[in-house]
Amino acid sequence: MSFVKPVTLSLGGVTLEPLQLAHEDGLLAAAADGQLWNLRVTSVPEPQQTRAYIETALKMREEGSRFAFAVIESATGRVLGSSSYHDILPAVKRLEIGYTWYRKSVQRSHVNTTAKLLLMTHAFEDLGCRVVGWRTDNYNFASQQAIERLGARKDGVIRGHALRRDGTIRDTVMYSLTQGEWPEVKAHLQYQLGKPRTVA
Repeated sequence: MSFVKPVTLSLGGVTLEPLQLAHEDGLLAAAADGQLWNLRVTSVPEPQQTRAYIETALKMREEGSRFAFAVIESATGRVLGSSSYHDILPAVKRLEIGYTWYRKSVQRSHVNTTAKLLLMTHAFEDLGCRVVGWRTDNYNFASQQAIERLGARKDGVIRGHALRRDGTIRDTVMYSLTQGEWPEVKAHLQYQLGKPRTVA
């Protein structure tokens, strides 16, 4: 039986629902906002690969290694991107959050902080996780900054760890947050989301 069960999470105008084939058109439109598949340090699917991307995520869900969500704008139903639990280890109550990307027009908005608050709250408070981790490309500086803004701590770098989409080999930067650190991080994220934002 899977450690992570299907669940829909919602907060502050952002909804996370289990990724399904029905999200294909929405994901395709989200990725086209900024042509995100051209970024070498992300896993955003190319237009013709969107269905295969979802099918792979669903297969990994069946295997228990990844649970992917569609990130939705609650008021409109518009797909904003995707994020996942992955490298799920029930025996030690650990999982990672990754495969995260958003349409360019909502990057650096409240969306990522809200989605991560939802995922971390569910992981620590409902699933009883002891550790939540993140990993990112050593050249994906925007991702590293976003993870650090969440309050995660850098564990180190695994050198020569994985292939990029262009065939080059990347180093992977690893981060984590423990159950004991979670209450303070949660309070900080709630404070950040409660602050007034200027709209450009």
